[in-house]
Amino acid sequence: MDTRTTATATEEAARPAPPSRLVILGLLLGIVLATLDGTVVGTALPTIVGDLGGLDALSWVLTAYLLTTAVSTPIWGKVGDLYGHKGSYLTSITVFLTGSVLCGLAQDMGQLIAFRALQGIGAGGLFVGALSLIGTLLTPAEAGRAQSLIGVLLPAAMIGGPLVGGFLTDHLDWRWVFYVNVPVGAVALILIGHGVRLRTARVKAPIDLAGAGLLTGAILALTLLASWAGTTYAWTSPQVIGLGLACVVALAAFVRVERRAPEPVIPPRLFRDRNFTVAQVLSFVTGAAMLAAASYLPQYLQFVRDMSSTESGLLLLPLMLGMMGAQLAIGRRIAGGGRYRAYPVMGGALAAAGALSLLTLGTDTTVPVTSGLTLALGVGIGCLMQPAMLITMNSAEPRDMGAASGTQTLLRTVGGSLGVAVLGSVYTGRLTAAVTDGLGAEGGRLAEGELTPGLLRDLPEPVQDAFRTGVVDGLHGVALGVVALSAVAFAVAWLVREVPLRGR
Repeated sequence: MDTRTTATATEEAARPAPPSRLVILGLLLGIVLATLDGTVVGTALPTIVGDLGGLDALSWVLTAYLLTTAVSTPIWGKVGDLYGHKGSYLTSITVFLTGSVLCGLAQDMGQLIAFRALQGIGAGGLFVGALSLIGTLLTPAEAGRAQSLIGVLLPAAMIGGPLVGGFLTDHLDWRWVFYVNVPVGAVALILIGHGVRLRTARVKAPIDLAGAGLLTGAILALTLLASWAGTTYAWTSPQVIGLGLACVVALAAFVRVERRAPEPVIPPRLFRDRNFTVAQVLSFVTGAAMLAAASYLPQYLQFVRDMSSTESGLLLLPLMLGMMGAQLAIGRRIAGGGRYRAYPVMGGALAAAGALSLLTLGTDTTVPVTSGLTLALGVGIGCLMQPAMLITMNSAEPRDMGAASGTQTLLRTVGGSLGVAVLGSVYTGRLTAAVTDGLGAEGGRLAEGELTPGLLRDLPEPVQDAFRTGVVDGLHGVALGVVALSAVAFAVAWLVREVPLRGR
Protein backbone atom coordinates (compact mmCIF):
# COMPACT_ATOMS: atom_id res chain seq x y z
CA MET A 1 0.00 0.00 0.00
CA ASP A 2 1.56 3.32 -1.07
CA THR A 3 1.73 6.51 1.03
CA ARG A 4 -1.23 8.20 -0.71
CA THR A 5 -3.49 5.19 -0.16
CA THR A 6 -2.46 4.98 3.48
CA ALA A 7 -3.17 8.69 4.02
CA THR A 8 -6.59 8.33 2.38
CA ALA A 9 -7.45 5.35 4.56
CA THR A 10 -6.35 7.27 7.66
CA GLU A 11 -8.56 10.25 6.73
CA GLU A 12 -11.56 7.96 6.12
CA ALA A 13 -11.02 6.28 9.49
CA ALA A 14 -10.78 9.63 11.25
CA ARG A 15 -13.99 10.94 9.73
CA PRO A 16 -16.88 10.97 12.23
CA ALA A 17 -19.80 8.65 11.66
CA PRO A 18 -22.70 10.19 9.70
CA PRO A 19 -25.08 11.93 12.12
CA SER A 20 -28.54 10.58 12.81
CA ARG A 21 -31.72 12.47 11.95
CA LEU A 22 -32.10 13.40 15.62
CA VAL A 23 -28.67 15.05 15.59
CA ILE A 24 -29.56 16.98 12.45
CA LEU A 25 -32.78 18.02 14.24
CA GLY A 26 -30.73 19.32 17.17
CA LEU A 27 -28.57 21.37 14.82
CA LEU A 28 -31.62 22.81 13.09
CA LEU A 29 -33.25 23.71 16.43
CA GLY A 30 -30.37 26.08 17.12
CA ILE A 31 -31.01 27.85 13.83
CA VAL A 32 -34.73 28.04 14.64
CA LEU A 33 -33.91 29.71 17.96
CA ALA A 34 -31.56 32.26 16.39
CA THR A 35 -33.90 33.21 13.54
CA LEU A 36 -37.15 33.11 15.48
CA ASP A 37 -35.92 35.29 18.30
CA GLY A 38 -34.97 38.02 15.85
CA THR A 39 -38.65 38.39 14.85
CA VAL A 40 -40.75 37.02 17.71
CA VAL A 41 -40.20 40.00 20.02
CA GLY A 42 -41.57 42.63 17.63
CA THR A 43 -45.27 41.97 18.24
CA ALA A 44 -44.72 41.91 22.03
CA LEU A 45 -42.94 45.30 22.18
CA PRO A 46 -46.06 47.47 22.72
CA THR A 47 -47.05 45.29 25.69
CA ILE A 48 -43.47 45.29 27.02
CA VAL A 49 -43.34 49.10 26.93
CA GLY A 50 -46.70 49.28 28.69
CA ASP A 51 -45.35 47.07 31.47
CA LEU A 52 -41.75 48.31 31.82
CA GLY A 53 -41.97 51.84 30.41
CA GLY A 54 -39.04 53.42 28.54
CA LEU A 55 -40.64 54.18 25.18
CA ASP A 56 -37.61 56.26 24.15
CA ALA A 57 -35.37 53.16 24.41
CA LEU A 58 -37.76 50.86 22.56
CA SER A 59 -35.67 50.44 19.40
CA TRP A 60 -32.65 49.29 21.43
CA VAL A 61 -34.49 46.12 22.47
CA LEU A 62 -34.10 45.00 18.85
CA THR A 63 -30.88 46.83 17.99
CA ALA A 64 -28.92 45.46 20.98
CA TYR A 65 -29.78 41.89 19.97
CA LEU A 66 -28.93 42.37 16.28
CA LEU A 67 -25.72 44.23 17.09
CA THR A 68 -24.23 41.63 19.45
CA THR A 69 -25.36 38.81 17.15
CA ALA A 70 -23.50 40.32 14.21
CA VAL A 71 -20.40 41.11 16.27
CA SER A 72 -20.11 37.67 17.85
CA THR A 73 -20.85 35.53 14.77
CA PRO A 74 -17.33 35.41 13.23
CA ILE A 75 -15.73 35.16 16.68
CA TRP A 76 -17.80 32.08 17.54
CA GLY A 77 -16.79 30.58 14.19
CA LYS A 78 -13.09 31.05 14.89
CA VAL A 79 -13.39 29.76 18.46
CA GLY A 80 -14.97 26.61 17.01
CA ASP A 81 -12.10 26.18 14.57
CA LEU A 82 -9.53 26.51 17.36
CA TYR A 83 -11.17 24.64 20.24
CA GLY A 84 -13.88 22.45 18.71
CA HIS A 85 -17.21 23.12 16.99
CA LYS A 86 -19.26 20.97 19.32
CA GLY A 87 -18.12 22.73 22.50
CA SER A 88 -18.49 26.13 20.87
CA TYR A 89 -22.04 25.35 19.74
CA LEU A 90 -23.13 24.00 23.14
CA THR A 91 -21.63 27.04 24.87
CA SER A 92 -23.46 29.44 22.55
CA ILE A 93 -26.79 27.68 23.24
CA THR A 94 -26.14 27.96 26.99
CA VAL A 95 -25.36 31.68 26.74
CA PHE A 96 -28.46 32.21 24.60
CA LEU A 97 -30.74 30.39 27.06
CA THR A 98 -29.24 32.28 30.01
CA GLY A 99 -29.96 35.57 28.26
CA SER A 100 -33.50 34.39 27.43
CA VAL A 101 -34.30 33.59 31.06
CA LEU A 102 -32.85 36.91 32.25
CA CYS A 103 -34.89 38.79 29.62
CA GLY A 104 -38.03 37.16 30.98
CA LEU A 105 -37.06 38.26 34.49
CA ALA A 106 -36.22 41.88 33.52
CA GLN A 107 -37.81 44.55 35.72
CA ASP A 108 -37.06 47.65 33.64
CA MET A 109 -36.10 48.60 30.10
CA GLY A 110 -32.41 49.00 30.92
CA GLN A 111 -32.20 45.43 32.22
CA LEU A 112 -34.08 44.10 29.21
CA ILE A 113 -31.72 45.81 26.77
CA ALA A 114 -28.64 44.49 28.63
CA PHE A 115 -30.02 40.95 28.73
CA ARG A 116 -31.01 41.13 25.05
CA ALA A 117 -27.38 42.00 24.29
CA LEU A 118 -26.27 38.87 26.20
CA GLN A 119 -28.88 36.82 24.35
CA GLY A 120 -27.54 38.16 21.05
CA ILE A 121 -23.99 37.09 21.95
CA GLY A 122 -25.24 33.53 22.29
CA ALA A 123 -27.36 33.79 19.14
CA GLY A 124 -24.26 34.68 17.13
CA GLY A 125 -22.94 31.16 17.71
CA LEU A 126 -26.14 29.29 16.95
CA PHE A 127 -26.26 29.67 13.19
CA VAL A 128 -22.52 29.46 12.58
CA GLY A 129 -22.23 26.54 15.02
CA ALA A 130 -24.89 24.53 13.22
CA LEU A 131 -23.38 25.22 9.79
CA SER A 132 -19.88 24.36 11.03
CA LEU A 133 -20.99 21.05 12.50
CA ILE A 134 -22.91 20.17 9.33
CA GLY A 135 -19.79 21.00 7.33
CA THR A 136 -17.69 18.82 9.67
CA LEU A 137 -20.04 15.84 9.98
CA LEU A 138 -21.12 15.76 6.33
CA THR A 139 -19.22 16.23 3.09
CA PRO A 140 -20.53 19.01 0.82
CA ALA A 141 -22.09 16.41 -1.44
CA GLU A 142 -24.02 14.98 1.53
CA ALA A 143 -24.93 18.32 3.09
CA GLY A 144 -27.25 19.56 0.33
CA ARG A 145 -30.46 18.31 1.91
CA ALA A 146 -29.52 19.47 5.40
CA GLN A 147 -28.69 22.93 4.07
CA SER A 148 -31.93 23.04 2.09
CA LEU A 149 -33.79 22.47 5.37
CA ILE A 150 -31.98 25.51 6.78
CA GLY A 151 -33.29 27.49 3.82
CA VAL A 152 -36.80 26.33 4.71
CA LEU A 153 -36.45 27.32 8.36
CA LEU A 154 -35.28 30.87 7.68
CA PRO A 155 -38.41 32.13 5.88
CA ALA A 156 -40.66 29.98 8.10
CA ALA A 157 -39.23 31.69 11.19
CA MET A 158 -39.61 35.10 9.57
CA ILE A 159 -43.33 34.47 9.12
CA GLY A 160 -43.86 32.42 12.27
CA GLY A 161 -42.02 34.80 14.61
CA PRO A 162 -44.64 37.58 14.68
CA LEU A 163 -47.46 35.02 14.89
CA VAL A 164 -45.87 33.16 17.82
CA GLY A 165 -45.02 36.41 19.58
CA GLY A 166 -48.56 37.71 19.25
CA PHE A 167 -50.09 34.44 20.46
CA LEU A 168 -47.86 34.16 23.55
CA THR A 169 -48.39 37.82 24.46
CA ASP A 170 -52.16 37.64 24.06
CA HIS A 171 -52.77 34.31 25.77
CA LEU A 172 -49.99 34.02 28.35
CA ASP A 173 -47.60 36.90 29.13
CA TRP A 174 -44.94 38.79 27.17
CA ARG A 175 -42.25 37.13 29.30
CA TRP A 176 -43.09 33.80 27.65
CA VAL A 177 -41.75 35.21 24.40
CA PHE A 178 -38.35 34.61 26.03
CA TYR A 179 -39.14 31.61 28.26
CA VAL A 180 -40.33 29.55 25.28
CA ASN A 181 -36.70 29.32 24.14
CA VAL A 182 -35.72 27.23 27.16
CA PRO A 183 -37.40 23.88 26.33
CA VAL A 184 -36.40 24.13 22.65
CA GLY A 185 -32.79 24.95 23.57
CA ALA A 186 -32.72 22.17 26.18
CA VAL A 187 -33.71 19.60 23.55
CA ALA A 188 -30.96 20.90 21.25
CA LEU A 189 -28.39 20.63 24.08
CA ILE A 190 -29.36 17.03 24.80
CA LEU A 191 -29.39 15.92 21.17
CA ILE A 192 -26.05 17.54 20.31
CA GLY A 193 -24.40 16.67 23.63
CA HIS A 194 -25.18 12.97 23.35
CA GLY A 195 -25.41 12.52 19.58
CA VAL A 196 -22.28 14.23 18.23
CA ARG A 197 -18.96 12.45 18.62
CA LEU A 198 -16.01 14.48 17.38
CA ARG A 199 -12.32 14.20 18.14
CA THR A 200 -11.00 17.72 17.72
CA ALA A 201 -7.29 18.51 17.66
CA ARG A 202 -6.99 21.86 19.41
CA VAL A 203 -4.81 24.45 17.76
CA LYS A 204 -2.25 26.02 20.06
CA ALA A 205 -2.54 29.63 18.93
CA PRO A 206 -3.68 32.83 20.64
CA ILE A 207 -7.10 34.22 19.77
CA ASP A 208 -6.83 37.15 17.40
CA LEU A 209 -7.97 39.80 19.91
CA ALA A 210 -6.83 42.75 17.77
CA GLY A 211 -8.72 41.45 14.75
CA ALA A 212 -11.81 40.68 16.85
CA GLY A 213 -11.75 44.17 18.36
CA LEU A 214 -11.40 45.93 15.00
CA LEU A 215 -14.12 43.78 13.45
CA THR A 216 -16.39 44.53 16.41
CA GLY A 217 -15.79 48.26 15.97
CA ALA A 218 -16.51 48.09 12.23
CA ILE A 219 -19.73 46.11 12.75
CA LEU A 220 -20.82 48.41 15.58
CA ALA A 221 -20.37 51.48 13.37
CA LEU A 222 -22.11 49.79 10.44
CA THR A 223 -25.04 48.57 12.56
CA LEU A 224 -25.60 52.01 14.07
CA LEU A 225 -25.34 53.56 10.62
CA ALA A 226 -27.95 51.14 9.27
CA SER A 227 -30.24 51.83 12.26
CA TRP A 228 -29.94 55.64 12.30
CA ALA A 229 -29.34 56.71 8.70
CA GLY A 230 -32.42 58.20 7.09
CA THR A 231 -34.47 57.91 10.30
CA THR A 232 -32.84 59.29 13.44
CA TYR A 233 -30.27 61.27 11.43
CA ALA A 234 -30.12 62.36 7.79
CA TRP A 235 -27.72 60.50 5.47
CA THR A 236 -25.60 63.65 5.16
CA SER A 237 -25.50 64.38 8.90
CA PRO A 238 -22.14 64.48 10.74
CA GLN A 239 -23.20 61.49 12.84
CA VAL A 240 -23.87 59.23 9.84
CA ILE A 241 -20.80 60.40 7.92
CA GLY A 242 -18.67 59.88 11.05
CA LEU A 243 -19.98 56.33 11.48
CA GLY A 244 -19.24 55.59 7.84
CA LEU A 245 -15.66 56.85 8.17
CA ALA A 246 -15.16 54.92 11.41
CA CYS A 247 -16.36 51.73 9.70
CA VAL A 248 -14.01 52.21 6.74
CA VAL A 249 -10.99 52.94 8.96
CA ALA A 250 -11.72 49.93 11.22
CA LEU A 251 -12.13 47.61 8.22
CA ALA A 252 -8.89 48.81 6.64
CA ALA A 253 -7.01 48.21 9.91
CA PHE A 254 -8.75 44.83 10.29
CA VAL A 255 -7.55 43.64 6.87
CA ARG A 256 -3.98 44.65 7.73
CA VAL A 257 -4.07 42.86 11.09
CA GLU A 258 -5.61 39.69 9.62
CA ARG A 259 -2.75 39.34 7.13
CA ARG A 260 -0.26 39.11 10.00
CA ALA A 261 -2.19 37.18 12.66
CA PRO A 262 -1.23 33.49 13.20
CA GLU A 263 -4.91 32.48 13.44
CA PRO A 264 -7.04 35.35 12.05
CA VAL A 265 -10.76 35.66 12.81
CA ILE A 266 -11.48 35.70 9.06
CA PRO A 267 -8.50 34.05 7.31
CA PRO A 268 -7.52 35.95 4.14
CA ARG A 269 -6.63 32.61 2.57
CA LEU A 270 -10.34 31.87 2.22
CA PHE A 271 -10.73 34.65 -0.33
CA ARG A 272 -7.97 33.25 -2.55
CA ASP A 273 -10.56 30.74 -3.71
CA ARG A 274 -12.65 32.42 -6.42
CA ASN A 275 -15.75 30.39 -5.68
CA PHE A 276 -15.63 31.33 -2.00
CA THR A 277 -15.39 35.04 -2.81
CA VAL A 278 -18.25 34.80 -5.31
CA ALA A 279 -20.40 32.97 -2.74
CA GLN A 280 -19.86 35.76 -0.20
CA VAL A 281 -20.91 38.43 -2.71
CA LEU A 282 -24.03 36.37 -3.49
CA SER A 283 -24.79 36.04 0.24
CA PHE A 284 -24.44 39.80 0.75
CA VAL A 285 -26.72 40.90 -2.09
CA THR A 286 -29.23 38.09 -1.47
CA GLY A 287 -29.54 39.07 2.19
CA ALA A 288 -30.15 42.68 1.16
CA ALA A 289 -32.80 41.75 -1.42
CA MET A 290 -34.60 39.25 0.82
CA LEU A 291 -34.90 41.47 3.91
CA ALA A 292 -35.81 44.59 1.92
CA ALA A 293 -38.65 42.79 0.15
CA ALA A 294 -39.88 41.10 3.34
CA SER A 295 -39.77 44.41 5.26
CA TYR A 296 -41.61 46.72 2.84
CA LEU A 297 -44.14 44.49 1.09
CA PRO A 298 -46.18 44.32 4.35
CA GLN A 299 -46.30 48.14 4.30
CA TYR A 300 -48.16 47.98 1.01
CA LEU A 301 -50.52 45.25 2.21
CA GLN A 302 -51.35 47.06 5.46
CA PHE A 303 -51.63 50.67 4.26
CA VAL A 304 -52.94 50.21 0.71
CA ARG A 305 -54.91 46.95 0.96
CA ASP A 306 -55.97 47.52 4.61
CA MET A 307 -54.67 44.17 5.87
CA SER A 308 -53.80 43.41 9.49
CA SER A 309 -50.24 42.55 10.52
CA THR A 310 -51.10 38.83 10.66
CA GLU A 311 -52.89 38.91 7.30
CA SER A 312 -50.01 40.73 5.62
CA GLY A 313 -47.61 38.07 6.90
CA LEU A 314 -49.79 35.26 5.59
CA LEU A 315 -50.15 36.95 2.20
CA LEU A 316 -46.37 36.76 1.81
CA LEU A 317 -46.57 32.96 1.87
CA PRO A 318 -45.91 32.69 -1.90
CA LEU A 319 -42.64 34.59 -1.38
CA MET A 320 -41.60 32.30 1.47
CA LEU A 321 -42.89 29.09 -0.13
CA GLY A 322 -41.00 29.95 -3.31
CA MET A 323 -37.79 30.26 -1.29
CA MET A 324 -38.48 27.02 0.58
CA GLY A 325 -39.42 25.00 -2.52
CA ALA A 326 -36.41 26.17 -4.52
CA GLN A 327 -33.96 25.32 -1.75
CA LEU A 328 -35.48 21.91 -1.07
CA ALA A 329 -35.45 21.02 -4.76
CA ILE A 330 -31.85 22.21 -5.24
CA GLY A 331 -30.71 20.33 -2.13
CA ARG A 332 -32.21 17.09 -3.44
CA ARG A 333 -30.79 17.54 -6.93
CA ILE A 334 -27.28 18.26 -5.67
CA ALA A 335 -27.42 15.41 -3.15
CA GLY A 336 -28.26 13.13 -6.08
CA GLY A 337 -25.19 14.20 -8.01
CA GLY A 338 -26.60 17.21 -9.87
CA ARG A 339 -24.59 20.25 -10.90
CA TYR A 340 -25.03 23.58 -9.12
CA ARG A 341 -23.53 26.37 -11.27
CA ALA A 342 -26.73 27.08 -13.23
CA TYR A 343 -28.87 27.70 -10.13
CA PRO A 344 -27.46 31.07 -8.99
CA VAL A 345 -27.50 32.34 -12.60
CA MET A 346 -31.13 31.33 -12.93
CA GLY A 347 -31.87 32.71 -9.45
CA GLY A 348 -30.53 36.16 -10.29
CA ALA A 349 -32.65 36.32 -13.43
CA LEU A 350 -35.81 35.08 -11.67
CA ALA A 351 -35.35 37.45 -8.72
CA ALA A 352 -34.91 40.42 -11.08
CA ALA A 353 -38.00 39.42 -13.07
CA GLY A 354 -40.01 38.96 -9.86
CA ALA A 355 -38.96 42.35 -8.53
CA LEU A 356 -39.83 43.99 -11.87
CA SER A 357 -43.32 42.47 -11.66
CA LEU A 358 -43.88 44.39 -8.41
CA LEU A 359 -43.80 47.61 -10.44
CA THR A 360 -47.26 46.66 -11.74
CA LEU A 361 -48.73 47.07 -8.24
CA GLY A 362 -51.10 50.01 -7.83
CA THR A 363 -53.62 51.26 -5.32
CA ASP A 364 -56.34 49.08 -6.88
CA THR A 365 -54.39 45.82 -7.40
CA THR A 366 -56.31 42.89 -5.95
CA VAL A 367 -54.94 41.02 -2.94
CA PRO A 368 -54.59 37.60 -4.70
CA VAL A 369 -52.62 39.20 -7.55
CA THR A 370 -50.40 41.07 -5.09
CA SER A 371 -49.67 37.89 -3.15
CA GLY A 372 -49.04 35.81 -6.28
CA LEU A 373 -46.59 38.31 -7.76
CA THR A 374 -44.14 37.59 -4.95
CA LEU A 375 -43.69 33.92 -5.95
CA ALA A 376 -41.07 34.46 -8.69
CA LEU A 377 -39.01 36.68 -6.39
CA GLY A 378 -39.08 33.98 -3.70
CA VAL A 379 -37.99 31.23 -6.09
CA GLY A 380 -35.17 33.42 -7.38
CA ILE A 381 -33.88 34.22 -3.89
CA GLY A 382 -34.04 30.52 -2.97
CA CYS A 383 -31.96 29.63 -6.05
CA LEU A 384 -29.32 32.12 -4.86
CA MET A 385 -29.22 31.24 -1.14
CA GLN A 386 -28.82 27.48 -1.36
CA PRO A 387 -25.84 27.38 -3.78
CA ALA A 388 -24.09 30.16 -1.84
CA MET A 389 -24.15 28.01 1.33
CA LEU A 390 -23.02 24.93 -0.57
CA ILE A 391 -20.16 26.70 -2.37
CA THR A 392 -18.96 28.21 0.90
CA MET A 393 -18.73 24.78 2.52
CA ASN A 394 -17.09 23.21 -0.49
CA SER A 395 -14.48 25.97 -0.82
CA ALA A 396 -13.25 25.94 2.79
CA GLU A 397 -10.83 23.46 4.28
CA PRO A 398 -12.05 21.61 7.40
CA ARG A 399 -9.80 23.71 9.64
CA ASP A 400 -11.56 26.88 8.43
CA MET A 401 -15.15 25.60 8.45
CA GLY A 402 -16.20 27.79 11.38
CA ALA A 403 -14.56 30.92 9.98
CA ALA A 404 -16.13 30.28 6.57
CA SER A 405 -19.61 29.77 8.03
CA GLY A 406 -19.22 32.83 10.25
CA THR A 407 -18.08 34.96 7.32
CA GLN A 408 -21.06 33.97 5.20
CA THR A 409 -23.55 34.50 8.03
CA LEU A 410 -21.99 37.87 8.85
CA LEU A 411 -22.11 39.10 5.25
CA ARG A 412 -25.72 37.98 4.81
CA THR A 413 -26.66 39.79 8.05
CA VAL A 414 -24.77 42.96 7.13
CA GLY A 415 -26.24 42.87 3.63
CA GLY A 416 -29.73 42.61 5.09
CA SER A 417 -29.16 45.50 7.48
CA LEU A 418 -27.77 47.78 4.77
CA GLY A 419 -30.45 46.72 2.29
CA VAL A 420 -33.22 47.61 4.72
CA ALA A 421 -31.53 50.90 5.65
CA VAL A 422 -30.69 52.12 2.14
CA LEU A 423 -33.89 50.96 0.45
CA GLY A 424 -35.83 52.16 3.48
CA SER A 425 -34.45 55.61 2.85
CA VAL A 426 -35.56 55.31 -0.79
CA TYR A 427 -39.01 54.18 0.36
CA THR A 428 -39.40 57.04 2.84
CA GLY A 429 -38.10 59.65 0.38
CA ARG A 430 -40.46 58.63 -2.42
CA LEU A 431 -43.38 58.31 -0.01
CA THR A 432 -42.77 61.78 1.43
CA ALA A 433 -42.32 63.34 -2.02
CA ALA A 434 -45.54 61.78 -3.36
CA VAL A 435 -47.64 62.79 -0.34
CA THR A 436 -46.17 66.31 -0.40
CA ASP A 437 -47.09 66.63 -4.09
CA GLY A 438 -50.65 65.59 -3.31
CA LEU A 439 -51.28 67.43 -0.04
CA GLY A 440 -48.58 70.09 0.25
CA ALA A 441 -46.31 70.69 3.23
CA GLU A 442 -48.84 69.26 5.69
CA GLY A 443 -48.80 66.02 3.75
CA GLY A 444 -45.01 65.84 4.02
CA ARG A 445 -45.19 66.16 7.78
CA LEU A 446 -47.88 63.47 7.83
CA ALA A 447 -45.62 61.08 5.91
CA GLU A 448 -42.73 61.72 8.27
CA GLY A 449 -44.86 61.07 11.37
CA GLU A 450 -45.72 57.76 13.05
CA LEU A 451 -48.88 57.00 11.08
CA THR A 452 -50.38 53.53 11.59
CA PRO A 453 -52.91 51.76 9.34
CA GLY A 454 -55.52 52.24 12.09
CA LEU A 455 -54.93 56.00 12.26
CA LEU A 456 -55.00 56.26 8.46
CA ARG A 457 -58.57 54.90 8.38
CA ASP A 458 -59.75 57.85 10.50
CA LEU A 459 -58.35 60.49 8.14
CA PRO A 460 -60.37 62.14 5.30
CA GLU A 461 -60.63 60.18 2.06
CA PRO A 462 -58.40 62.53 -0.01
CA VAL A 463 -55.64 62.20 2.59
CA GLN A 464 -55.96 58.40 2.57
CA ASP A 465 -55.75 58.30 -1.24
CA ALA A 466 -52.67 60.53 -1.32
CA PHE A 467 -50.90 58.49 1.35
CA ARG A 468 -51.70 55.19 -0.36
CA THR A 469 -50.36 56.55 -3.63
CA GLY A 470 -47.18 57.52 -1.77
CA VAL A 471 -46.82 54.01 -0.29
CA VAL A 472 -47.13 52.50 -3.78
CA ASP A 473 -44.50 54.91 -5.11
CA GLY A 474 -42.21 54.04 -2.18
CA LEU A 475 -42.62 50.31 -2.79
CA HIS A 476 -41.78 50.81 -6.47
CA GLY A 477 -38.51 52.41 -5.36
CA VAL A 478 -37.73 49.38 -3.17
CA ALA A 479 -38.60 47.05 -6.06
CA LEU A 480 -36.16 48.87 -8.35
CA GLY A 481 -33.49 48.50 -5.68
CA VAL A 482 -34.15 44.76 -5.49
CA VAL A 483 -33.92 44.59 -9.30
CA ALA A 484 -30.48 46.22 -9.11
CA LEU A 485 -29.33 43.80 -6.38
CA SER A 486 -30.63 40.82 -8.37
CA ALA A 487 -28.82 42.06 -11.49
CA VAL A 488 -25.58 42.16 -9.50
CA ALA A 489 -26.21 38.59 -8.32
CA PHE A 490 -26.95 37.48 -11.89
CA ALA A 491 -23.71 38.99 -13.19
CA VAL A 492 -21.55 37.65 -10.33
CA ALA A 493 -23.09 34.15 -10.58
CA TRP A 494 -21.51 33.67 -14.00
CA LEU A 495 -18.11 33.66 -12.25
CA VAL A 496 -18.93 30.45 -10.34
CA ARG A 497 -16.81 27.49 -11.36
CA GLU A 498 -18.33 23.99 -11.35
CA VAL A 499 -15.83 22.52 -8.85
CA PRO A 500 -16.67 18.89 -7.96
CA LEU A 501 -18.10 18.55 -4.47
CA ARG A 502 -15.92 16.82 -1.88
CA GLY A 503 -17.14 13.36 -0.96
CA ARG A 504 -19.04 12.56 -4.14
